Amino acid sequence: MANQALFQSARSAQAQPRPDAVNQAGAPAYAFDAKHALAQLAITGCMNQTFYASAETQLAEIVARCLEVPSEFVAKTAIYARQFGHMKDVPALLMAYLASFDGALCEQAFERVIDNGKMLRNFVQILRSGAVARKSLGSRPKRMVQRWLEEASDQRLIAAMVGNQPSLLDVIKMVHPKASSPERAAFFRYLIGRGVDQQLLPAEIQALERFKADPSADVPNVSFQLLTAFELSPAHWRQIAKTASWQTTRMNLNTFVRHEVFVDSDCVKLVAERLADASLIAKARAFPYQLLAAHRNAEKIPVAVRKALEAAVEVSVHNVPKIAGSVAIAVDVSGSMSSAVTGHRAGATSQMRCVDVAGMMAATIVARNPGAMVLPFNDRVQSFNWSASGVMAQANALSAMLGGGTNISAPLIALKERGVAPDLVIILSDNQSWMDARNHGASAAMTAWAALKARNPKAKLVCVDLQPYTNSQAKEGGDVLNIGGFSDEVFSLIADFATGETGGQNLVAKIEAMAL
Repeated sequence: MANQALFQSARSAQAQPRPDAVNQAGAPAYAFDAKHALAQLAITGCMNQTFYASAETQLAEIVARCLEVPSEFVAKTAIYARQFGHMKDVPALLMAYLASFDGALCEQAFERVIDNGKMLRNFVQILRSGAVARKSLGSRPKRMVQRWLEEASDQRLIAAMVGNQPSLLDVIKMVHPKASSPERAAFFRYLIGRGVDQQLLPAEIQALERFKADPSADVPNVSFQLLTAFELSPAHWRQIAKTASWQTTRMNLNTFVRHEVFVDSDCVKLVAERLADASLIAKARAFPYQLLAAHRNAEKIPVAVRKALEAAVEVSVHNVPKIAGSVAIAVDVSGSMSSAVTGHRAGATSQMRCVDVAGMMAATIVARNPGAMVLPFNDRVQSFNWSASGVMAQANALSAMLGGGTNISAPLIALKERGVAPDLVIILSDNQSWMDARNHGASAAMTAWAALKARNPKAKLVCVDLQPYTNSQAKEGGDVLNIGGFSDEVFSLIADFATGETGGQNLVAKIEAMAL
């Protein structure tokens, strides 16, 4: 029989779209349109160095895409990326873009995107950098920042005191907010270092000042980052641990170890119970990968705390929707998946790699869909014995397979060779396939997908990209969905697409459906 990949029938060849772009690995790919590209960058981009792209390249591409789409879509993308993708840098960048080119829309979306002090400082920093267009706040953005400061609760302002470049003090001096009461006027004066009647300050700040004057006083209920200038004893750190939030606890387990918090058995019990508390996990909007990161990074934590992290992962799995029908999950374990999932930046590089996140996502899906097939792949599908017990252990087993080149078509070909045609195939990857590159016709992935579809015409394909790239090996259509990111929203999009209950909305449709 002649090579069917070369000699397709006229009808078959016409049905397969030809690539129209080149990916970051130098191979043919399918480019996203401007809206899809912006959405993909917004929910995956941290504007740090990735395996294939620099931070500068990402910044330039985001701004270029903003210029290609309506400002309304930019505003909706900023809201979606912040509220559902839980991203920080790109939503602030999109708001800075709007501040430069459509102030009214910026003001309309401001409160939904700039929802804490960190986001406020990001917005101000980006706007003043000149990276978008203007190099100063200007009158309308200044009013928006003023309003945020004037209307923020005392607790939100206290939380905003942590951080620099710019600091909260810098922001206040830039915009000169107006106080609506003597108490808020005193707080503003305190924040910029001026003398005030301390009786007018919030109770937490009064407690902080008492602690400054007398470290034997009770530790104030503020972020411990406001206390690090003092010589804190193990007893102080135990007090901090007892009142810390769920997120602060997760992020500072090694800090607690260093400061002898876990010498106290009561603290061990309290921290373990907090980490495994289902209501607190939901409130913290914790990603499964964050729990994996805490588990992996924690060095000498007590066994009870480590088991609590494992239990927390199992709890978080129940927030992930089940998927209708048979499912196969292809996990990219190639060398490029060694890249930090949030990119590389000196002093701020996450130890969590793309392969770690892909492994966790796959294990999570399997936990909700027992019987789902798992196909780890690099240049080819690797044999894998799904014997590990528990989501955390299964994720670690997958990520341990790292290495090799990228061949996105490999799992699709393997499914066909095994005589299996699942209702849904999910590929978790950075999507930069190059080992199956071809110089004619459709991509190898699209050709393999068409062959698999011949066995199951109702089958659907989802390509989840964990990195901020703007092309894919599979052309989007009624049976193919390209999405990005690693928040819980990804699981919802996959489930909706599988069932078609919401019309199988793709990422762009989801964003466009949002109300401003």
